[in-house]
Amino acid sequence: MSKFFVGFALALLAQLAPVAALAQAQSFSGAGSSAAAPIYKSWAREYQKSTGVALVYDPVGSSAGVKKMVTRESDFGASDVAPPETELAKMGLTAFPIAITGIAPVVNVRKVGDGQLRLTGDVLARIFLGQIVQWNAPEIADLNPGIALPDIPIKVVVRSDGSGTTFNFSDYLAKVNPQWKNQFGVKSSFKWPEGFVGAKGSDGVVKAVKETAGAIGYVDFGYVKDNRLNAVQLKNSNGEFLSPSSASFRAALLASDWSVKGQFASTLTAVDGKNCWPITMGTFALVPTVTDKPEATLKALKFFVWAFTNGDALVRESNFVPLPDRVQALAFKAISGVKDKNGLAIGASLMGRQI
Repeated sequence: MSKFFVGFALALLAQLAPVAALAQAQSFSGAGSSAAAPIYKSWAREYQKSTGVALVYDPVGSSAGVKKMVTRESDFGASDVAPPETELAKMGLTAFPIAITGIAPVVNVRKVGDGQLRLTGDVLARIFLGQIVQWNAPEIADLNPGIALPDIPIKVVVRSDGSGTTFNFSDYLAKVNPQWKNQFGVKSSFKWPEGFVGAKGSDGVVKAVKETAGAIGYVDFGYVKDNRLNAVQLKNSNGEFLSPSSASFRAALLASDWSVKGQFASTLTAVDGKNCWPITMGTFALVPTVTDKPEATLKALKFFVWAFTNGDALVRESNFVPLPDRVQALAFKAISGVKDKNGLAIGASLMGRQI
């Protein structure tokens, strides 16, 4: 983080401090993205050490996280999809990004290790369309001449709940396969083909893939390392076969509108550029734009300001990528605009005017 943003964040914390007397409870809640759960877990651990305030985070999935914010059942929501501005306005919510990660197709195929299997986006889409059903099918074998692929059925593992991971995964497939775009489109949940294995949450996908011979699924990269899953290589828009990594997520981020224009409305899938992982995604926080629970919302805002100021190393340790300064500035601006019902900018309007 640049010196400007460190100074800005510290000033913002100072602005929030006078209101802190309103928030004496020693915990607050968040709910949503299971993909982002590792980063919230690491941030929460260090934040509690630093402040004594605990985050209770429920990884119920992005769709459920948004719903819990609409009904104000949690103090903040977490989603791997940023709802459009029109929807945010209707729901009375403000969204801002917190970090960048990537989605990895993972397999459980005998004698196929991590990073050994190669797939293209088109072949991956045809597997999830239910068109390629055997591991030794010519479409897969031709991409992997050095691997003795078994003659066994492909067991497709998918998310059964509403998921931002599914949204970004389908966004990628829609960009690389016209039939997927026309038949399935881009959504957070689907009625999957018969015979697919449904699993709830990222933990559920991990469990199903590990326990199912011949399985393929998709999961956030942080779960790959923690659970010793075997990720596949994918061919990107530049024609390179890559394994998922923080470096390839960062390459996609730097080649995108997020970094070039300081905008985060677009997805980060199928970004053109060297070393870009094709299924990169952002993860977002959602808070009330006008809150009727200022004490609770304040605790959430203070947490995110602390995380942006102190949490970059933890972001990297969790296999996420920190936000570029230009995008982080937009996140601070969003925080600064949060108000209570009396119009008091509990998110520090003074600092907002300095952005």
